[in-house]
Amino acid sequence: MECIVLAGGLGTRLQGVIGQQPKCMAPVNDLPFLSYLFRFIDRTPITRVVLSLGFQSHIVTRWLEDQFLKFELDYVVENEPLGTGGGILAAIEECETDNVVVLNGDTMFMPDLRKMMKFHVDNKSATTLALKEMHQFDRYGVVNINAENKITSFEEKKFQETGNINGGVYIINRDEFMKKPLRQKFSFEKDYLEAFVGEGNFYGFASDAYFIDIGIPQDYEKAQTDFKTLFV
Repeated sequence: MECIVLAGGLGTRLQGVIGQQPKCMAPVNDLPFLSYLFRFIDRTPITRVVLSLGFQSHIVTRWLEDQFLKFELDYVVENEPLGTGGGILAAIEECETDNVVVLNGDTMFMPDLRKMMKFHVDNKSATTLALKEMHQFDRYGVVNINAENKITSFEEKKFQETGNINGGVYIINRDEFMKKPLRQKFSFEKDYLEAFVGEGNFYGFASDAYFIDIGIPQDYEKAQTDFKTLFV
């Protein structure tokens, strides 16, 4: 199983806390957030990771020199920001398997990837999203699915009593993705998921696994406490 980790984010909302470094390198209990993503990956069937790097990529690559990893690691570096879609496209060209896992470098969501891959393959899905049920929230949009778990639509961010959100973990069929008329620079969410959802070949895989997005200072601080017991 191959995996892309999107690790080129600027961390704009966290710069007052972490300074000028990639968001994936934000320290959590004195270790970069990326190191915890790698620990999660170690618990999965993933054997190869392609990092998609951008902003201050040298900080990440320098840190990687001292890491001893259980999986094969490669990386691609954006010379200019390509958006989430462009980052995936550049990295997926370096992958070899038919279906590739994608993780966000600033989100810890831990679905069972073995079960998710089986679900993805069994449904012949073009792209499968791991969904997390949330309650009383306005920070995320909602992903709507039908009785067959096909994604039918996406809703913009607004207050919701309950709903499934996009947890930032995907499984993408390479051929289906790369045959789309995509630009080099684009948003995966807007220009791929929302643009092609009408074709009826995107699926949602619901998971009640642990989830946190460190994109805002409050949740970044929460991760400092949570990870002490989540990763022991």
